[in-house]
Amino acid sequence: NGNAGFQQVLERLESDPVCQRLSLKSFLILPFQRITRLKLLLQNILKRTPPGSEEEVQATQAYDALEKLIKDCNENVQRMKSTEELIYLSQKIEFECKIFPLISQSRRLVKCGELTALDFNSLSPKWKVTTRPIYLHLFNDCLLLSRPKE
Repeated sequence: NGNAGFQQVLERLESDPVCQRLSLKSFLILPFQRITRLKLLLQNILKRTPPGSEEEVQATQAYDALEKLIKDCNENVQRMKSTEELIYLSQKIEFECKIFPLISQSRRLVKCGELTALDFNSLSPKWKVTTRPIYLHLFNDCLLLSRPKE
């Protein structure tokens, strides 16, 4: 979005009749859609092949290889989503001092959410309870508590 030259070239390419008015995103997604269609096709081939035949052996091997490919693709997509979440979070969170890098290939965000912290003031005669929001970020290797900037 920040590169005007790239946006112009992309618009020109997407409007080209060869692209059939499809966006870049659809071209990036298309291979994943084809892989899942191939899986359905192989399932139908396996249903119609005679049991114990050479064709069944080959179709089973192709199906197993395709299953592995789909699993690898899904894992890579999850890893990229996790990295994008970490990048977004590191842009939002401001540390007083950098203790450790938030973005790491092995680190992934497991769960995050807002909690309400209760502060009890025991110095006053009546216990005064104040609340403030805090955020919990649970990673696979650490727990980070943060609060909104005042």
